[in-house]
Amino acid sequence: MVFVAQAEVTRETFWTISPTGEALFYGLAGIAILVFLYGVYDRISRYARGGEDPFDRLSDLPGRTIRATKLVFSNRKQFDRDTYAGVMHTLILWGFLTLLIGTTILAIDMDIWTKLLGQESFFVGQFYLSYSLVMDFMGLAFVVGVGMALWRRYGVRHPRLWGKHTGFEDAAFIWALFLLGVGGYVIEALRIVGTDFPPFETVSFVGWFIALGFDAAGMGPGLAETLYRLGWWSHAILALAFVAAIPYAKPLHMLTSYANLVTADEKAGLRLPKVPADTPPDEIGYVSEDDFSWKALLDFDACTKCGRCSDACPAKASGRNLDPRDVILDLKTYRDSLDAGGDSIDIVADGGTSVIDSESMESCMACMACMDACPVDIEHLTHFTEMNRRLTETGQQQESVQEAMMNIFSNGNAFGDPQRKRPDWTKDLDFEVPDARDESVEFLWYVGDYPSYDERNRAVARSLARIFEESGVSYGILYEDEQHDGNDVRRVGEEGLYEMLVEDNVAAMADCDFEKIVCTDPHSYNTFMNEYPEMDDSFDYPVFHYTQLVESLVEDGRLGLSGSELSDQTVTYHDPCHLGRYNGEYEAPREVIRSTGVALAEMPRNRGDSFCCGGGGGGLWIDHEEESKPSEERLREALEDTEAGNTVERFVVACPMCATMYEDGRKTGNYEEDIEIIDISELIVEALDAKAGAAGAGTTPASAD
Repeated sequence: MVFVAQAEVTRETFWTISPTGEALFYGLAGIAILVFLYGVYDRISRYARGGEDPFDRLSDLPGRTIRATKLVFSNRKQFDRDTYAGVMHTLILWGFLTLLIGTTILAIDMDIWTKLLGQESFFVGQFYLSYSLVMDFMGLAFVVGVGMALWRRYGVRHPRLWGKHTGFEDAAFIWALFLLGVGGYVIEALRIVGTDFPPFETVSFVGWFIALGFDAAGMGPGLAETLYRLGWWSHAILALAFVAAIPYAKPLHMLTSYANLVTADEKAGLRLPKVPADTPPDEIGYVSEDDFSWKALLDFDACTKCGRCSDACPAKASGRNLDPRDVILDLKTYRDSLDAGGDSIDIVADGGTSVIDSESMESCMACMACMDACPVDIEHLTHFTEMNRRLTETGQQQESVQEAMMNIFSNGNAFGDPQRKRPDWTKDLDFEVPDARDESVEFLWYVGDYPSYDERNRAVARSLARIFEESGVSYGILYEDEQHDGNDVRRVGEEGLYEMLVEDNVAAMADCDFEKIVCTDPHSYNTFMNEYPEMDDSFDYPVFHYTQLVESLVEDGRLGLSGSELSDQTVTYHDPCHLGRYNGEYEAPREVIRSTGVALAEMPRNRGDSFCCGGGGGGLWIDHEEESKPSEERLREALEDTEAGNTVERFVVACPMCATMYEDGRKTGNYEEDIEIIDISELIVEALDAKAGAAGAGTTPASAD
């Protein structure tokens, strides 16, 4: 590369632009900034008019800011489930930020350093060369990223990018970015041609390449200068218009997304907001727009319409009337219509005119896949629960849900069976299950509804009791004093009944002497760990899912498994939503499974990407008309998409609800001859029996002698 004298290594910022034009530019820039600032002020004012949020969103602000910044700069959530989108967004983000920083540096040099402070420009020499190289390289990354976005939207026409809320602003946003990126290079190339190809400008390699193309096409310096002036103004006006429009259209997400990440509740979905004690029944849930908290309003504005939540939603995949993105955007559109003077209507209702139809809320499985997939931490489940509360208070829940709630209210369980029958599953055991009401124990075992009353899941309870017994765990149960945990009761909107269950269960446990709680059901595990402590300060026990306890028993050698007992079997494992995606426990179940010697084949959608069985959020109590049940789709995945293919013999679960849903899916999906549903506890007992059988077989010859 040939360099000219150091002082000449620079470029004129307002080349060909007259002093009048320069003044006009600064005037337009000032107007654009004022319009931008007013828009930001107006948005913040709207949020300030929103209701108070039940959670502290601004505690540990430095820590929140660091977390949000890491998420934004790493693009971690964009890469989840979609590598193409991750690369695309990374290129756009870092390219855009670099161009923004570069423009800011240039403004500092022109407007502050030289004009206000009277210093010599630092936009020369090696600084200018380095600046130009970085800006060209990162600008190219930006253009490539935007090109990838255009290809996905208009070339591939990815289905999740098109929907009822797709409109002009989506096209305007992406094309404006593309024109700004490409236009910058065209202007750069025209300047290079117009200044007769200064040798040092080869560092601006993209602009130089385009300039060579212009030169080859016969463009001379005079024409380049004329076109530069036209291009410069077009580029400047588009850039200033884009800045001014940020608070009013889709570019707003560049601000609100970051704000949403900063103010996110780290336990969103795991715990739900309480209903204030003095709230009249006719004001519970989303009754009107006045019930939207400021964080809810921020959620609406943070949505980028990316559709990741829609793609992840098992209800939508099953053909149910639910699209998480549309629910959030419907609420946003309604709020915007009210701001524009529109009429107020019901937020949610069963039929008739309303923003959201009750069928959409009944379709939700509370699996949190939408929230896990959302790159900007929108808290869908909180909004859904508020609408379910409204449906509950107005008697609009499905009859089957109302019947389950009445059973729980009257008998403490969703089956409607007498409480005295809760411990009947223990009668088939050849040992007595300790009563935690009568003796001190280390672990209070909360058995749960399905292992207590459902015949299929009673086998799970008996298997787990045997594991505890043979390993010498100090445990006991509440017998008939145990009641429904309330996790799904709360998620279908019955907050009052949930509070009653919390009170009754806490009182029953307070009468016992124990150190820790172990749960059969991940739903119980979640609500005991994340919600009960917020309902009652005295509830401060360590809480475990049974797989976590069994993992420690395996590690301590208290089950005596060699790790080869069931080595002739190939199984796959389904991550329960409330254990995995909710609470991040993925390894304990797998370690327990592997301890039996089976070959564990992972399904493509595993761990945080696990596909819900369909039983959560009241799904066990509702019959849906759907194209394919979530349980059927999951079993199909296990048999067809898993690398082990049809050699997978058993579908292993760690949740009684999952067992129930998949047993049903086996029948309705015609998989009864193809795969068996088995709980981890049952697999462990089978391994223990195999070990005992092998030991017995080994002593037979000696006994015969």
